[in-house]
Amino acid sequence: MIERTFVMIKPDGVGRGLVGECIRRFERRGLKLIGLKMQRLTESKAALHYKEHAGKAFYDALIAFITSGPTVQMVWEGNDAIKQVREMNGATNCLEAAVGTIRGDFGLSHQKNLIHASDGPETAVREIALYFDESELVDYELLCPEWLQ
Repeated sequence: MIERTFVMIKPDGVGRGLVGECIRRFERRGLKLIGLKMQRLTESKAALHYKEHAGKAFYDALIAFITSGPTVQMVWEGNDAIKQVREMNGATNCLEAAVGTIRGDFGLSHQKNLIHASDGPETAVREIALYFDESELVDYELLCPEWLQ
């Protein structure tokens, strides 16, 4: 099933120069990039993004981290995109992430874990809408889409 998912490269991923590596991996997997932007999140935008964690012990540190530097927001489209991206990212705790995943290959800790991806269809819709207007998402054909079905 073709679906869309939201991905954000966090300040540590941007700061370590891993944006291109992440994009390369998703493209090679056969996913289609349909939205891309870079911004430094405000505290209010970060609070909206992480609203389900409000009140938890790690919330303030999470907001401080995600607003500490630039982030890259992306929308990817493809067959079972949500599951594919989450598997490619690896376990949230980088120390437990499998080699071959983004976090397993490059991650250094649990909190500074390089990348975020939507965990389900409803979350993907909410997160995409938080960062992108529909007019900012580009629909186009890949050169050889028949190889990706």
